Amino acid sequence: MPLLQGAKLGAGGPASVPLHALKELRNIHGPAVLRERLAKDPRPRTTLSFYRYVRLADPVTLRDALYAEWDELGVLGRTYLAGEGINAQISVPSEALDAFRERLDARPEFAGVPFKIALEEQAPSFLKLTIKVRPKLVADGLADEAFDLTNVGEHLDAATFNRKMEEGALVVDMRNHYECLIGHFEGALLPKAETFREAVEEMMEQLEDRKHEPVLLYCTGGIRCEKASAWFRHQGFTQVGQLHGGIIDYARQVKAHGLESRYKGRNFVFDGRLAERVTEDVVGTCFQCGKPSDRIANCLQETCNVLLVQCEACAERYHDCCSPRCREVHDLPEAMRRIWRKGKRTRSARQKVVRDPEALRARIAREEEVLAAGGSLHPELTDITFRGSQGQELALPEQPEQEAAAAH
Repeated sequence: MPLLQGAKLGAGGPASVPLHALKELRNIHGPAVLRERLAKDPRPRTTLSFYRYVRLADPVTLRDALYAEWDELGVLGRTYLAGEGINAQISVPSEALDAFRERLDARPEFAGVPFKIALEEQAPSFLKLTIKVRPKLVADGLADEAFDLTNVGEHLDAATFNRKMEEGALVVDMRNHYECLIGHFEGALLPKAETFREAVEEMMEQLEDRKHEPVLLYCTGGIRCEKASAWFRHQGFTQVGQLHGGIIDYARQVKAHGLESRYKGRNFVFDGRLAERVTEDVVGTCFQCGKPSDRIANCLQETCNVLLVQCEACAERYHDCCSPRCREVHDLPEAMRRIWRKGKRTRSARQKVVRDPEALRARIAREEEVLAAGGSLHPELTDITFRGSQGQELALPEQPEQEAAAAH
């Protein structure tokens, strides 16, 4: 039988994977099946993340080997591999954590890599295992060959980071705008950008005249600051520090050593939990009513999925949607929703978050007036709703893509 050579199934050395097994090195189940399977698994899980910049000679072969190895242990999560290293956010059955650590340490390129353990496990973080090979670990838009990637900023623990803040160092948040909405360091310079690439450019422009001042960078787990700090130094910044292990490890150190947390609120995470609490401070406001809130959620209307800060009261009022317009569709029976969304696209990555809460509140008020007067925000629904109530076959007339986009 033909074999794929070079895949490593365990810590004991190279092995081979049968060619027919390659089709199994990815998830083939839908979300409903995955949720049911996870719900039936009584084992507690540990969510963790790690990264390492290290030269990987063959990320593609390594990807298949890791998938087979981790799937056997019940690992779920999202991992990126590139020629420059690994970036992983995963969920491991707690009983298999030691075995996972041993297998990872058996690979010289990953031996001893620090784990950053999640602060909370209040909801499932991942449903499936995904391992992808990418050109770069982080889409930073930087020309790696143009600067020294090893010339990074000074790695700072929580106590040192706090001390330098007290001494007046400028604190810079290297995350995206929407990550800062529910938590950030006191007095930090917060980005307006929605991608890391844009955040790097934005901060460079704002700090152009402050290159000789102490600058402290931070992000979720530290990986973005590795690249950003090296780029800052390349651009002439002379006193660059970075929070080693990011917000996640900062919170752990604060708790372990009884330090004051200068980070306030919740930490945004890129998994099913969306956020984990660092302190009880509420630094955000509900996009829909303007009251204090740090509950962050996605609109449940499938073609929207936009991210917003939404308090519990508004979540109940709008049925976990961003607006009455989306609520009207979301409340339809599944068969009618399926007909309505045929041919429509979900929001693009560049539209992933509500950008103007005040404009959203104004739109909500107008939409509620229309509904209160007995109208509909989706006139095209009238026909399929009537025919559905009559037991007729449901179909919605084709709607030009430009018209559909404008309607939403």
